[in-house]
Amino acid sequence: MKKKAKVVNNNEEFILALNALCAEKQISKDVLIDALKAALVSAYKRNFNSAQNAIVNIDETTGEIKVYAQKEVVEEVEEPLEQISLEEARERDAAFDYGDIVNIEVTPANFGRIAAQTAKQVVMQRIREAERGIIMDEYSDKENDVITGVIQRIEKGKVFLEVSNTEALLAPGEQVPSEHYNFHDRLKVYVLKVESGAKGVQILVSRAHPGLVKKLFESEVPEIAQGIVEIKGICREAGSRTKIAVYSNDENVDAQGACIGAQGRRVQVISDEIGGEKIDIIKWSEDPAQYIAASLSPSSVVSVEVDEESKSARVIVPDTQLSLAIGKAGQNARLAAKLTGWKIDIKSESGAQETETL
Repeated sequence: MKKKAKVVNNNEEFILALNALCAEKQISKDVLIDALKAALVSAYKRNFNSAQNAIVNIDETTGEIKVYAQKEVVEEVEEPLEQISLEEARERDAAFDYGDIVNIEVTPANFGRIAAQTAKQVVMQRIREAERGIIMDEYSDKENDVITGVIQRIEKGKVFLEVSNTEALLAPGEQVPSEHYNFHDRLKVYVLKVESGAKGVQILVSRAHPGLVKKLFESEVPEIAQGIVEIKGICREAGSRTKIAVYSNDENVDAQGACIGAQGRRVQVISDEIGGEKIDIIKWSEDPAQYIAASLSPSSVVSVEVDEESKSARVIVPDTQLSLAIGKAGQNARLAAKLTGWKIDIKSESGAQETETL
């Protein structure tokens, strides 16, 4: 005896597809059904009866869709589209009384086609909203953090990276001038901002932000992650040089040594990640003179005179170290001033002596 094949109607197929979709896209079925009901009420009013109070019921087992007009039981009917007499109501159910709401089925004959079209629009909209929400939940906590992406396309100088199930934008102003970006390159980037707009969620990232270097040190140096070593300050001219000031909360741990690593491995890993950029790791100090002297690394310093009121410092360096202290195009001095927050005037020993004799 042949078994009869199970017949699944269009409505049941819809419910099955809806269940699968909710599971796949992590969308609440209740939220989706409620949105669909509201959209179908709007569709009914738009196409059939805009003046009628209506509700839509969706049978979540069979998928059957029905439209009901809601009418209040009143003593005297003045608005037939909104009211019903007690006698007429009790013809439906003897339990009705004044003030009760009666649901009267008014499902149009051709409502199925409109319902199918409306359902498709609502489902697609909710999918987009749900995916946007998932991305926002996943990445909103990653602002000021580092993520990894793969370059998918480059358009008019803008670099777009694939990150998980979404896209991140590396704008021209956040790129490193000395770096060359190619299709399928894998990059670590610093998350500047995660925002939701008309076109979906946009993740704005940077390769030039000093926060990228800071986060790389935090991930590469266990002592920083453990709170033993602190990063007190960082400044950067992307693609060229970074200065980072560190301090140890444990007298038995050398902050600079921890960041440099055995045979310089730790700092080399970070430097390689940012295209070979030079990194000066200096010891932070509460003493402004010591801090300023250290900030001019790799130059040695003879003396530092500080003026607390103007927050300026006069630094004397050996004659042979003057160009090193100032740096190419003034970069070393500029970064030292930015790192410490002090205005720094650098003089060579002979230059300082000549000034004093005048």
